[in-house]
Amino acid sequence: MKKRLIFTVLATMSVGLILAACGSSKGSSNSSNDKTLKVAALEGGYGADVWKKVAKDFESANPGVKVQLTIDKKLESVISPQMKANDYPDVVHLATGRPDGLTETMIKGKNMEDLSSVMNMKIPGESQTVKDVLRPGFDGTLATEPYGDGKTYMMPMFYAPTGLFYNKTLLKDNGWTVPKTWDEMLALGQKAKAKNISLFTYPTTGYMDSLSYALLADIGGKDYFNKAMAYDHDAWAGTDGTKYFDSVGQLLKQTANTTVANANNENYKKNQQLILDNKALFMPNGTWVVDEMKDAPRSKGFEWGFAALPGVKANDQYAYTYFEQIWVPKAAKNKALAKKFVAFMYSDKAAKDFLKGGAVQPIKTIDSQLTKEQKGFYDVYNNGAKVLVGGFKNAKAVEGVNWTDTLFGEMTSVTNNTKSVKSWQTDVVKAADKLR
Repeated sequence: MKKRLIFTVLATMSVGLILAACGSSKGSSNSSNDKTLKVAALEGGYGADVWKKVAKDFESANPGVKVQLTIDKKLESVISPQMKANDYPDVVHLATGRPDGLTETMIKGKNMEDLSSVMNMKIPGESQTVKDVLRPGFDGTLATEPYGDGKTYMMPMFYAPTGLFYNKTLLKDNGWTVPKTWDEMLALGQKAKAKNISLFTYPTTGYMDSLSYALLADIGGKDYFNKAMAYDHDAWAGTDGTKYFDSVGQLLKQTANTTVANANNENYKKNQQLILDNKALFMPNGTWVVDEMKDAPRSKGFEWGFAALPGVKANDQYAYTYFEQIWVPKAAKNKALAKKFVAFMYSDKAAKDFLKGGAVQPIKTIDSQLTKEQKGFYDVYNNGAKVLVGGFKNAKAVEGVNWTDTLFGEMTSVTNNTKSVKSWQTDVVKAADKLR
């Protein structure tokens, strides 16, 4: 399960404690003489086995090196106490947007190692550099260069186009087609309702981020999207902003009535199951959901379908591309070896290892390795959708402001009718004004 929102603003006591520990750290040797490399990785939808295989392959390519893996679904709870005690991993795979905000904390404290040199490193065991094989568009964004200074502090990992997942068979059996516009989407919801099928569900409100990004771009293009990402007042309070809130509000009104109760870390798969059981038509998610639900029961003839979010106008759709990040703490003891490990992530060997778990690395040669089902997802951009990347600008913490909870968390209240769309918009505008 992913948790993501680029540069979420959190102001909690735990953040302060970690920053204090980071600031007081001396960070030791830059040498790779110590052959034990400590790698901490989030166990997400792709599982733990892929990391174990990559670690073994790195060890094989580097005799004498031992990779000490820490893999956990709640990685922050494992490594945060260690980091407070000045015991840092050498490499961390943990994206922005997690509830604990550990990666954001490291960004805010400027406690990440500059990885710009990794781009020009030769990939271990290969003749090309990382920059040679990296797909265009995955570098040079705030997701990799959080300070906007042209320096890379986080390298892009597993990428996935995001959009709406559905059951192809269900639509085919009812003579329905995938909606291309927002109006068509809402109209289809009424047809589904007549058959006791909800139009929409979401695993947790955190999954509404990529939908929101695409919708913002659908409404006003990339320029408007970028203004919204910078907490621009008019972007959220103006006509386009109101269009965004009203559109999401209409969708939430046609959301399955069990969604809110299960929209948490423990039960989110129950919401995903609604798609497999033909109880809901569409769900925002990323390609990892296929592997995550591979053993779940499903309706007869079920076949995964994937489409970009319907556009406000026909043939004007965006599909947000989410990618995770890997980074090196400034206080890591084995920085040189850590950078070598990061470079190895873009090798053909590592890419194949990751692909076995369903994780797709952003390298140019990956297309030929995709399965037919995977190509169905990654071809969304060949079917008319425009690529959308980027995210919220890094902002100073403001006491009492949690951007994620306000923009996405309050969708729960809108869904269960305890908060109006207008009140939700007002709260978001106030938060944006403070963060800007």
